[in-house]
Amino acid sequence: MSRQIPESELILNADGSIYHLHLKPENLASLVFTVGDPDRVSLVSKYFDQVDFKGSKREFVTHTGRVNGKRVTVMSTGMGTDNVEILMTELDSLVNVDLKTHTVKPTETSLEIIRLGTSGSMQAGLPVGSLLASEIAVGVDTLMQFYPKLEGNQDWAFLVKETLDLNFLPYQAAASKELLDKLPSNFYRGVTLTAPGFYAPQGREIRLKPKMENMIERLADLKVDGLKMTNFEMETAGYYAMGQLLNHRMLSLNAIVANRPTGEFDKEAEKTVDRMIRAALEVYC
Repeated sequence: MSRQIPESELILNADGSIYHLHLKPENLASLVFTVGDPDRVSLVSKYFDQVDFKGSKREFVTHTGRVNGKRVTVMSTGMGTDNVEILMTELDSLVNVDLKTHTVKPTETSLEIIRLGTSGSMQAGLPVGSLLASEIAVGVDTLMQFYPKLEGNQDWAFLVKETLDLNFLPYQAAASKELLDKLPSNFYRGVTLTAPGFYAPQGREIRLKPKMENMIERLADLKVDGLKMTNFEMETAGYYAMGQLLNHRMLSLNAIVANRPTGEFDKEAEKTVDRMIRAALEVYC
């Protein structure tokens, strides 16, 4: 018999919706696009043929509708893998837990979840304005210290630990090959580093000098099986790891809006993001 999940662990709002996302199962499509910025949700849903549901709570804004007859959800997550952990757990609960009985359903449902995010390049040859799909992601946050060990290759994780002299092991996970293979050739493929912050964890110096000197150069020089690390951001590894553990198909698409080695920022970043959004809807809807 399935375990009864305590109300203090699977928390619901008074209307029966799941706690942080404020969604009920019927509000969610099986294809979910995610964005960090709540204001970016409408930039995606404006391309829907129709919007049937709008909801929001905290940084989680959700629109569900249809594109070419296919039911689609877009929702915002805020920044960081701590938010991704909440998002992934509650999305999974909406499809794989009976919220009335607080028990896991006997048949597992797998969602398709595609992140539409911005990112900075750590390779001079990956210019601003590029679109990149994260084939592999390496997390230098500690989220996976609290979850079961990830199966599969961890070569990048061990190499990054050694290079940055970390006192914990980062984690490595991969995109869904099925989703990745659908992308056109104008998308770069890359190895993405997911950092636990925007400034020092990505080698930026404002008033405080990062502890790790020449971080970008050291990471950019790494190579595994002929691949180099391509970009920084703050969520992808958390998505991929949680997706692997919960059996959901994941992909992270990145609009490259900064090139760290050259110091350049994309002056047409909004257009680059819009191009990524339109391309993703065309491919997956």
